Order: sequence, then C-alpha cells, then structure tokens
Amino acid sequence: MKPSCRNTSKSWATQLTSLGSGIWDSLPRNIHQRSGGLTVFFGYWLGAEDYLDHKALAQPDYYGLDFRRNMELVTNATGQYSTELFAEEAVKVIQEHDTSKPLLLYLPYQAVHSANLGPGMKPLEAPNKYVSRFPYIQDKNRRIFAGMVSALDDAVGNVTKALNSKGMLSESIILFTTDNGGPAAGFDGNYASNWPLRGVKATLWEGGVRGTGFLWSHLLAKPGRIATQSVHICDWLPSLYYISGGNMSDLQENDGKNVWDALSQDSESPRKETLHNIDPKEHHAALRVGNLKLIVGDNYGGKWDGWYKPEEFSGESHYVKGDQNDSPEIHVHSNNPALDSSSVQSNGAVQHMMQAFPYSKHVFKSEISHLVAMPNNTPRYKPAIITCGPRPANATTNCQPSKEPCLFDISVDPCEYDNLAASRPGDVKVLMMRLQQYNATAVPIRNKPVDPAGNPKYHGDAWVPWIK
Repeated sequence: MKPSCRNTSKSWATQLTSLGSGIWDSLPRNIHQRSGGLTVFFGYWLGAEDYLDHKALAQPDYYGLDFRRNMELVTNATGQYSTELFAEEAVKVIQEHDTSKPLLLYLPYQAVHSANLGPGMKPLEAPNKYVSRFPYIQDKNRRIFAGMVSALDDAVGNVTKALNSKGMLSESIILFTTDNGGPAAGFDGNYASNWPLRGVKATLWEGGVRGTGFLWSHLLAKPGRIATQSVHICDWLPSLYYISGGNMSDLQENDGKNVWDALSQDSESPRKETLHNIDPKEHHAALRVGNLKLIVGDNYGGKWDGWYKPEEFSGESHYVKGDQNDSPEIHVHSNNPALDSSSVQSNGAVQHMMQAFPYSKHVFKSEISHLVAMPNNTPRYKPAIITCGPRPANATTNCQPSKEPCLFDISVDPCEYDNLAASRPGDVKVLMMRLQQYNATAVPIRNKPVDPAGNPKYHGDAWVPWIK
C-alpha cells in the first residue's frame, strides 16, 4: 500500500504531452483525448528496455519491441539512443507549441534506469561520446553510468534552451525529480550511488526512499537555495495544480499536500508524515512521522540492508555491509533469489508484529501530534551533503526488522545507524498503531498471473494490448 497520487480533478484545458517511459493503465501516462486538450505520447509502456533497439524483456521468452508514437509502433528508431530521442521530441513539441495555450510536458527519460537484464544483454548503455568524458573513473560500470547521466544532463539542457528560444522559459516551472533511491552496487545491474545512506532502490531504508531533485521557476519567492522540507511524490500534483491556477477543490481522493508555498517561501512543509509502503505480500512496511521513522519487516531477506560506497573509492569493496565483503549480484525483481525459506519464516514474525497492536479507529491525536511537533534539527541552509560519521560496530546487528520493529530519528541519524526502539517503546507503539490505521484503508492486491497470450512472439515480436 502506498499513498494515492491519482488525479481525479475535472478536465483542464491544456496540451498534455508524455514522452519517455510510460505505464498503459496509469495517468497521466496513458493516451486518450481530453475535452479541451490534446494528449500525445511517444515512448514505451513497460518498466525497462534496451536504449538502442527499444526491445523489452519482461521475463524469459517474453521479449519484443516496445516503442510507440501514440498507439502506433515505431519501427525505424533502432540504433538511436533513447535519451537523445526523447529530448529531440520534446524540443519539437516546444517549437511547435501554440504559446497562447498552457503546456504540460511530462518527460520521464529512460535514463538512468537499467536496460534489459537477460543473459548477454547490457543493463547500462551510453554512446562512447558520453562515456569518454570520464576517463578518470576507473570502474567500467561507474564510467558507463556517468556517461548515461551526462547524456541526460545534455538532454535537459537542450529542452531548457528550446523553452528559452520559444520565449516560454520565463513562464515555465521546471521540476526534475526521481521516484526512488538509486540501485547501487549492482542491484538491477545498475551502479548508482546513495552513499552514505543505507540501502538501495526497492528497500525502505533512506537510500531506497530518499530522492534528490530541483525546482526552477521565476515564481519562487526565495530561489537559489537548498530546500530540506519534507516532500512526497504525491505532493507534486496539488502543488503544481495550485501554482498553475487550478481550483484546489477540484482535487479529490488524493493524499498529496500543497507544498508550493513551503518550497517557494522557505516555510514549514505541510507534509508531517509519510507512509513509505505497506506490502501485505512480502510483509514489510515503513512510516515516518515527524523525524521518527519506523521500519517493520525486511526486503530481500536483508541482502540489501548495507551501506554501499561508490566503486571508485579505491581499496574498498562496493558491497559494504559491516565486516562482510560479499560479492555483488544482479537482482531481477521477477525472480528474486533472496526470498529463501529463512526470509519467509521471518516474515511470519512480521505478521505477528503487525497484529500485536490491534487497530483502533482513533489513534490518539495527542500521541501522534507530539511526534509531529518534535523540533526539526536539520538546518535549512546547509550544503546538500550528508555526513554520518563512523559507522558503529553494531550498526548491522542492532536493527533486525524481520524480528522486531526498528525506530530511527532521521533528523540526527539519516544513515540509520542507531535503532531507538528499545529506548522508546512508547513511540514504537504509537507508530505501529498508525501503520494499522493506514492498513485498514488498503484495497486488495490486484496483481494478475502471467498470461501467456500476451507474449510478444504471438504479436509480431512486439508488446501490444492483447485483451479485447
């Protein structure tokens, strides 16, 4: 269970253009006509694919072309790097745009996501003209990754130049953000870095849930600074809708907060708590209220609970977990070797923990409010650098969330070294009750089993809708 970010507002007259990665059944990435506006799509539907031939591997033997302009397959883009393709398409959209009308350009680049993870495939891809910019990076995977980032940087710059040339930049709001922490140390075949934060993408540690980004606009009252206010990805919809002139009463059934004034004026964020996730299948959850973060259960049997230094740190293994120097491995979501019998047994203990505090319709407001009201010890104008200091010898053992809930004060311990659960059982109880309250509103899992009829080999080696 995650907060709802969906848009249930009334139609709003604008041109909505979606370029890049997309999911067919989710807004605003799908393709349809809206009253008062034209929606255009250029990109792919699945979660990952090759950057050059644009074919996607979902699981063994399910492999095919996944590249479209609106509903039509694009078959003549083989060999063209997707980061450049999406930037070129965005520039074209801007150049041809009627500036008397608003434009929402949703541009989720493929970069720097992993490509296909099958045998003999390359999970990291970038043309040599980008990779060659970084001869000083010794590790090959990190060097390719840097090339991918550099290509993305050029692409964003080209889009910004196009906005300026068209005379649209001064009236634009540019938001660059991410949907998760980096897949470090070979996770998903990738070599991002969350150092010195703990964990990787798809874990509930800060390295998995904390993202970076920037917001640019002449509408910002106090620009040119580092913002540390709490923001959840669901907050962007109401915030951008508000500053674009939308009527906030139009938005319904949305868990987002309007954080525009907080970011613009450098004031306190209305975001006081964040439900990171509740996974009823794998039995793990995390919740932050104020500065306190509760973690229950473990992802991947604890295999990705470490702190992973970038590979260019000479003399250090990039898989750092206490005194353990395990070899990195490529993890594939659809076939997870980490979920062995021991992790399943541990998850049973997590179910017991979740049931230990019966759900109450009334989580004591005074108990929650004292957590929210705790002073934020994070200076707002410090550089965007996290320094955690030496890792304690017991950092890998003092928290075993598959057995007991763990509690961290993120404001003073962003690297999640010091588990406070034993010394603050009252706070653990309150947060567990809050998790129960969220869980009571969850809808049933809607995942469906694999349908062999959807295999691209039955559809001209392309991913297409197959259910009429």
